[in-house]
Amino acid sequence: MYEYQKDKIYFAQVANDIRELAAEELSELGAREIRSEYGGVYFNAEKEALYRTNYSTRLASRILAPLMSFHCRTTDELYKKAKKIKWTDFISLKKTFAIFANVSNSMINNSHYASLCLKDAIVDSFREMSGERPDVDSGDPDIWLNLYIRKDHAIISLDTSGGSLHRRGYRKDSVSAPMQETVAAAVIKYSQWDGSVPLYDPMCGSGTLLCEALMHYCKIPSGIFRERFGFEFLPDYDKPLWTKVKKELDRQIRQLPDRLITGSDISPETVNIARTNITHLPHGGKIKLDALDFKESEGLHNGVIITNPPYGVRMGDRQTLDLFYESLGDFLKQKCKGSSAYIYFGEREFIKKIGLKATWKKPLKTGGLDGRLVRYDLF
Repeated sequence: MYEYQKDKIYFAQVANDIRELAAEELSELGAREIRSEYGGVYFNAEKEALYRTNYSTRLASRILAPLMSFHCRTTDELYKKAKKIKWTDFISLKKTFAIFANVSNSMINNSHYASLCLKDAIVDSFREMSGERPDVDSGDPDIWLNLYIRKDHAIISLDTSGGSLHRRGYRKDSVSAPMQETVAAAVIKYSQWDGSVPLYDPMCGSGTLLCEALMHYCKIPSGIFRERFGFEFLPDYDKPLWTKVKKELDRQIRQLPDRLITGSDISPETVNIARTNITHLPHGGKIKLDALDFKESEGLHNGVIITNPPYGVRMGDRQTLDLFYESLGDFLKQKCKGSSAYIYFGEREFIKKIGLKATWKKPLKTGGLDGRLVRYDLF
């Protein structure tokens, strides 16, 4: 019996800045005994909650099922322990696999070499039984395995998500440096927007924030386009239960009222990209998009503004950026009275240029940026 079967404890990989949000979401999806750990959240779940979480989570990037944990100071120990796992429980000769490893504060200090040792143990186990071996596919494998070694303690897990959950499947095209889907979902969650007032993104880019707002309001499962999940390769996978969970969640999808969600961008090409992405989602055709400079828009009174303004080299010199953020502040003050605005600053120094008093600021890292999500209440 594997560890996840004994204690029903799984690990959700989550960005550290949004672990608290993710813990709330996991609880809503049926997880219990939730506790934060560096890099994610441990939680207890029955199979139904595990399936529901993988299909619906907007904030976790992967859900791992621990198979074995052990003290590990050398690659020889790693190899020998890994060979004790009955790999045919998870992998067949016709299926491909890949390993992602993370090593820190340990005698084994090379993640790539650690993953090679685990790969050798798996391959050698098959060769000794049948003379054949499964193939490794680091791009799009059937089965993802995770190796985590910290302070000489190793955990080998199966990725029940089957690859990163941030890849929703709606993004058919994008502009440079798009916001990651899990970060956009965190922005929507932080805003507490529930559809009782309109939502507008005046610089929508490729539409990621609008897509996540749509999925949130319409209760569209984040994994609706996913063709397979890693939990389908667990030895105790219950296909009828998964079918039941999926049908129940799909039945909850609801319509989007006209003009509840709108967006615009100064670039017609970018708006076309956003429209392509959004219309792949159920009810995405109900989102109104315009090719428009935000300074020329009507704005939005008594609603919610959510946006990720451009920054850095894409915008040109520093003086141009300063003027841009000043004009954004003017737009919010003059054309968005009675609204709450949630602005993501990829570069924090521009917060002071917007000329508005912040209600709160929250750290939110994305794409290597130490950014901030800032709320403004506009009176």
